[in-house]
Amino acid sequence: MIDHSTISRIFSAADIVEVIGEFVNLKRSGQNYKGLSPFTNEKTPSFFVSPAKGIFKCFSSGIGGNVVTFLMEHEKLSYPEALKYLARKYNIEITEKEVTEEELQQIDDRESMLALNLFAQKYYSDNLYNTEEGRAIGLSYYHEREFRDDIINKFQLGYSREQKDALTKTALNNGYKMNYLLKTGLSIQKEDYHFDRFHGRIMFPIHGLSGQILGFGARILKKDEKSAKYLNSPESDVYHKSNILYGIYFARQSIIKNDKCYLVEGYTDVISMHQAGFENVIASSGTSLTVEQIRLIKRFTKNVTVLYDGDDAGIKASMRGIDLILEEGLNVKVVLFPEGEDPDSFARNKSATGFTDFIRNNESDFITFKTRLLIKDSKSDPIKHATLITDVVHSIAVIPDGITRTVYIRQCSKMLDIDERMLYAEIRKIRRKKAEQKYHYNQVYTNYPEKESKSIQKTRPDTEFFTIERDIIRILLNYGNRKAIKVTSGTNHEELISVAQYIVNEIESDDLEFKDPVLKTIYSEINQAIFDGKEIDEKYFLFHPDDEIARISVDLLATTHQLSKIWEKHETFVETEDMRLKEIVPETVNAFKNKKVVALIKETQQQLRVSQENNDADNILLLQQRFIVLNELKKNLSKSLGDRIII
Repeated sequence: MIDHSTISRIFSAADIVEVIGEFVNLKRSGQNYKGLSPFTNEKTPSFFVSPAKGIFKCFSSGIGGNVVTFLMEHEKLSYPEALKYLARKYNIEITEKEVTEEELQQIDDRESMLALNLFAQKYYSDNLYNTEEGRAIGLSYYHEREFRDDIINKFQLGYSREQKDALTKTALNNGYKMNYLLKTGLSIQKEDYHFDRFHGRIMFPIHGLSGQILGFGARILKKDEKSAKYLNSPESDVYHKSNILYGIYFARQSIIKNDKCYLVEGYTDVISMHQAGFENVIASSGTSLTVEQIRLIKRFTKNVTVLYDGDDAGIKASMRGIDLILEEGLNVKVVLFPEGEDPDSFARNKSATGFTDFIRNNESDFITFKTRLLIKDSKSDPIKHATLITDVVHSIAVIPDGITRTVYIRQCSKMLDIDERMLYAEIRKIRRKKAEQKYHYNQVYTNYPEKESKSIQKTRPDTEFFTIERDIIRILLNYGNRKAIKVTSGTNHEELISVAQYIVNEIESDDLEFKDPVLKTIYSEINQAIFDGKEIDEKYFLFHPDDEIARISVDLLATTHQLSKIWEKHETFVETEDMRLKEIVPETVNAFKNKKVVALIKETQQQLRVSQENNDADNILLLQQRFIVLNELKKNLSKSLGDRIII
């Protein structure tokens, strides 16, 4: 592996015109060079090299990139081989980092631990059905919970015998090493004695997304005040509790199909709901919900319904977790089961139809649910009521979508009997403080990649937003640092700002987001630079560690708007794009906003139809309010340019 400092020296030394000139006959054309494409058989030159930007672009084949990309495409070299080619050419000594024995050992350790976990699962499952103790204790417990055998086998449930070293001895006799038994946490060492962590417990294997067994959850059945009721595998190279959701392997396809995820508390809740026909259900593996777990859910759906039992104390304790879900931009609903019931017991006592009807009729959006819950505790107590308002405002403030925040503010203003303007002011204060903290601790701008190219997404869907989003990024990369727009504030104070400042201010003020993942990442990093008071460094994007970002950056920076030969022949003056930024930039931003708002209106109409079909009164009210806000925004959008003085 070539180290970072050597890669930086190679990129700094390499002259792209000199390197490509060895393979292509280049002729100067203004500030650039052009020639016949080395990738296609063409008669008219469409191959351009920009020494200032350090990039090439072949318009006939669509290939573009930096000097390393050219060597990879033309000479069919790998990334390291292209770097070594340039290093030899410019007499740069290559310092390579070999994969260490320690790194190889880590790879071997992980594979061995996964193999051992699979062995343990089969051992526990065999105990359950093929030992007298397993059938009498473990299997009878599962059957008392009314788990069918097909469900027991699906989740690979098992039983760990009372004998304290049964698994340890069996694994060692089968060739598994003690150090892996200790690393996985299946065995514990106490002085010179080794024993099973989970002895005398029923076993719940915890699967990763690919189905590999990463760890175990275990429940003791006998009353023992000295022993914890539930135990989990300890943190290891393969098991990271905060990154795992119990049941995600079995639920992921159903979550995608239904575009909804049910979130419950325990293992048996997940299993009972699966048995009742609800496969899109997961649990947080015995830990408070983490950001990593929420982002795992977000890969499959943006709609989460949290299922609670009737314990008020437990509900309030989990409020922070739901705020984290809101902060990640997911739509959260809540279902509260009757007192004394939980998802497990309710699923067993109701038919599938009855369970479905109960959830549909009792789902409530989280903000409304939280407000109603806290209002009960704050009646006739001004101090508690003030605390309630602060609590609810904090939950609304974390919601990233501005329109959704507006809808909730209006609704909570009525429920809490407080002026909307006061809620807006508090929310702006909270969001501003949070943004300052976030940007203070996150520095994303670097000069060159530290590792070899990896891509966010090799192929991107050509969404309906891609063209307008691409145009916004093209303008930012080509003209972002140009101070070309003068704006006038409410106090008639004129200020000259850059194109990037104008675009970022307009997009952020309306909380609009990019859909395309690559363009979204580029915008996010530009937004960070503007917030930090930096200029846009185009070379950062051209040499980005993500090769898909580098590729599209080359495309956008290499796009030329050349004058027609007819106009050149007649020497007629024509304005170029960079001369018309004062009109082009606002028009493009306006088109971007309009596209987003129209899409949101369509989406809201569709959601409204579904809610009306399901007689979901709470959701209908929220969606109607959202629809009104969106239409107001669309109406105002047509005159938005008239509200600013642009020269």
